[in-house]
Amino acid sequence: MPRVQRAGLNGLEEYFREQLLEESASHPNEETRWYLGNLLGRFSRNDALFSYQDGDLGIRPLALLYGDAQECAHERERCLLLRQLGDQALFLGALFPEHYARKGIQRDYFVGMGGGAYDYLASHALELRHVFAELADSFAQMLELVARICRRYRQYSATEIMALYQRWRQTRNPALANQLKAMGVALDSRQH
Repeated sequence: MPRVQRAGLNGLEEYFREQLLEESASHPNEETRWYLGNLLGRFSRNDALFSYQDGDLGIRPLALLYGDAQECAHERERCLLLRQLGDQALFLGALFPEHYARKGIQRDYFVGMGGGAYDYLASHALELRHVFAELADSFAQMLELVARICRRYRQYSATEIMALYQRWRQTRNPALANQLKAMGVALDSRQH
C-alpha cells in the first residue's frame, strides 16, 4: 500500500494531524489523518485554493471541476481533477458553510460532490485508494470533524451567531445545533 507523503512537513500540517488525533482517536485511520493534515496545510496557502480564470483570481466552482473531470480523455487527469474536487468540497464545506448557505448551497451539495469524487478515486486512483474509500464512506462525518477542529478557536461576532441561529431554526440541522451549543448558546429543548 502506498503511504501518504510524509517528507517536508510544516508545522501547520502537523498541528492539524494532532488535532485530528485528539478529536477522534479511532476515526479516521492514521493514513487518512495524514492525508487530511496535508490537505488542510496545503489549502492554508492561497496558491493551492485559488486559481486564475479569465484574468480573475477565484475559487473554481465544484460543478465546473466536475464538468472538467467528465470531459477528460485521460484517466490520470480525471483522477487529479476529482481529487481536487473532493479536497476542495471538504475544505470549503467544513470551513465556510455559512458563506455558501447564504448563496443557497447547502451541506448536502458538498457531501454529494466530495463523497462522489472520493468514491470514484477509491476505485480508479493509482494510490491511496483505501484513504479515498474512507473519505467517501464517511464524508459527512469528515466534514464535521474538520469543521470542529477549524472552528475550535474562532471567535464569532454576535451577527454571525444570530445568523447561524436563524439558519438552525429554519433547517433544524443537528450540526448547526452542535455548533451553537459549542459556542455556549442554550437551545430550548422544545426547539430541537
